[in-house]
Amino acid sequence: MDDETEQQGTPPPASAPDFAARIGAKAARKRKAQRRDDTGLWFGLGMMGLIGWSVVVPTLLAAALGRWIDETYPGGHSWALALLVAGLTLGCINAWYWVAQQDRAMRDDAATDEPPE
Repeated sequence: MDDETEQQGTPPPASAPDFAARIGAKAARKRKAQRRDDTGLWFGLGMMGLIGWSVVVPTLLAAALGRWIDETYPGGHSWALALLVAGLTLGCINAWYWVAQQDRAMRDDAATDEPPE
């Protein structure tokens, strides 16, 4: 029977444990992909919005605080401008940290999805 299989060009059947392990790994990847479908257009737009808000909120809060300080305690320099820059810096650091954390999580997920060799 093995001679006939080799002559027809089809590979001999794989051993049962290896075959079962490969099928199990593929099924696990498929289930994980179905649970986490975050590659769509709306997901990407939502992430851009989330990153935008993580920059805008600290910037506006700091600018509002600076304006309040300028109106309450008038002085020679603008607290609104100084705190606007500080809020923008804080927001950018916040967004950078969040993106780096998400990138690390995606790399960890990709490493666990690799099939065993």
